[in-house]
Amino acid sequence: MKLKTLLFALPIVLFSCNNQPAAPPEAAVDTSSKMEIMVPAQTCYLGTIAKDSVFLKTEKFPNVVTGTLEYKNYEKDSSKGELEGKMSGDTLIAQYRFSSEGTTSISQVVFLIKGDSAYEGFGEMEEKDGVMVFKNLNEIKFDTTLILNKVSCIN
Repeated sequence: MKLKTLLFALPIVLFSCNNQPAAPPEAAVDTSSKMEIMVPAQTCYLGTIAKDSVFLKTEKFPNVVTGTLEYKNYEKDSSKGELEGKMSGDTLIAQYRFSSEGTTSISQVVFLIKGDSAYEGFGEMEEKDGVMVFKNLNEIKFDTTLILNKVSCIN
């Protein structure tokens, strides 16, 4: 008896499933909850003098610049690490967390970005809370002997 009841009810269930209301038009779908993925503007720079080189990779987001910085020095200590900072006009001011000779350190770095070139800034530094920072950002001099030129970020 149960089988007869089931067979009798099955067409009713199938028929009622086909009478679903139509989906709302695409324009009525709420898109305010969709997340937007931001792809940062990525730029790489390379500078060399003799057997020494500096490689800078920046990824610019609206409010922050991240990236990597690597100094490859011939017959001297080299370093490689991450940086995070902000652009102030055409100047990148960042904290550089790097490893050199098995030690991790943090130092402030500054680069002037002009067209397809970057110039590293130098000046008097001091230690504050374990981080080396420039004493006065207004007194930074930009090195024109080692120019970092824009290169492809794809190795």
